[in-house]
Amino acid sequence: MSVQDSGVPGRGVEALFDGVTINRLRLPNRVAMAPMGRCFATDGVIAAGYSDYYSRRVEGGAGLILGEASAIGPGASSNPTSPWFFGEAALAAWREPVAAVHEAGGAFMPQLWHAGLARAPGTEPFADLPSIGPSDWYIPNTDAQLRTQLGYNYGRPMTDGQISDVIEAFGKAAVAARELGCDGVEIHGAHGYLIDQFLWSVMNRRTDRYNGRLRDRARFGAEVVAEVRRRTGPDFPILFRFSQWKLQDYDTRIVETPDDVAQLVEPLVDAGVDLFHVSVRRFWEPAFAGSARTLAGWTKVLSGKPTMTVGSVTLDQAFGVGTQDYAEHFLNEKNRQLDLARPVSLDRLLGLFEQGEFDMVAVGRAMISNPDWATIVRTGRFADLRPYTRDALARLD
Repeated sequence: MSVQDSGVPGRGVEALFDGVTINRLRLPNRVAMAPMGRCFATDGVIAAGYSDYYSRRVEGGAGLILGEASAIGPGASSNPTSPWFFGEAALAAWREPVAAVHEAGGAFMPQLWHAGLARAPGTEPFADLPSIGPSDWYIPNTDAQLRTQLGYNYGRPMTDGQISDVIEAFGKAAVAARELGCDGVEIHGAHGYLIDQFLWSVMNRRTDRYNGRLRDRARFGAEVVAEVRRRTGPDFPILFRFSQWKLQDYDTRIVETPDDVAQLVEPLVDAGVDLFHVSVRRFWEPAFAGSARTLAGWTKVLSGKPTMTVGSVTLDQAFGVGTQDYAEHFLNEKNRQLDLARPVSLDRLLGLFEQGEFDMVAVGRAMISNPDWATIVRTGRFADLRPYTRDALARLD
C-alpha cells in the first residue's frame, strides 16, 4: 500500500470501509479493534470466552482484531492474569479465537509484549525471576488520581545476554503466531513497557549503543523487529505500536520534532515494519507547534509506511485512569455529557482520513461497549452508541 492511497475525498464514512493491504494481507476495511488488556487468563491461558468476544467485533464490522498485550516469555508480564504467547497450553488456547475471527471474515494479529520494569518484582507466577529493563531506573504508573509518581532505582541494567534472550523470545512468539494461522503480529513498543523504556530517555540511562540520540534508543526495538522479520519471512505483516504518553506520565513525550520522528521510525522501517500504530490520547491533536499535522501524519510522511491512528475515537473527551467511571474523568472538557447524535471526534476522524493523515483506525473503549461499533458508524446510527464505563471491563462480552 502506498502512502497516498488512504481514502477517497468526499466519500465520508464509507471510505473507512474500503479494503486495504498491509504487506500481502488484504483486509476488508480500515477499522481495527485496538489491543486492550482484558486480563481474563489463568497461568497465561486465555478464557474460553475470547472466541465469541473477538468474533462479535468482526460480525459487528471490524476488519482486523488486534489481540491484547500477550507476554513473550516467563517474567514478561506485569499482570498475573494477562495472556501469554509462549508455552504449549497458552498457545493452544489461541487456536480457537484465531479460527473464529477468520470464520467471521476478519483477520487476527496478537500483540507481542514484554513489560520490562513495569513488572513489579515478585509478580506471580514467575516470582523468582528479576524484573528487567534498559537501566536501573523505574517510574511507577500514575496513581488513581492521575498523579505522576516519583521514580527510584532498583535492579540492574539488562546485560547483552538478556537483551539477546528477549529479542529471541519475540522472534519465537512471532513464529508461533504464524504457525497458529495469525495474519501478522503487532509489536508493543508503547506506553512505558520494555521497548518503550529504551525509547524514553527518562528511563534509558544506559551508556552503550542502546542510548544516545533517539536513533540509538530505537536500536533495541529495531533489533526485535529484525528478528521477527528474519524468522517469519518477507510476506508476514509486522505492525509496531509506539506512543508519546506513558502509563507513568500522560504528558511526557519521546519525540519533540519531526526530526525525532524520523530518527525513531527510520531504523524500524529498515528492520521490517509494515505499518505504524501511533497511540495518542486524542488522535486529532497536532503533534508539534506550527503544524496541524498529527503524529500519525508525521509518521506516515517520514516513514513512507501506512499508519493506524487511535485515541478517543468517538469518545469526545480524553480518557482517564482511575477508580471511577470514564465519564467522571474528562481531562480536556469539564464534565459535559457525550453528544451521541454525532460524535464530534468522528468528523475530525473523517477529515484527517481524507487528508491522508492515516490509513487505518483502531477503536478501543468504544468497541468494548459497542461490539457493532463499525456497523453503527457506517450506517449513521450514532444515537445507538453506548457510552463506555469501567463496568464493561468486568465482563468479556
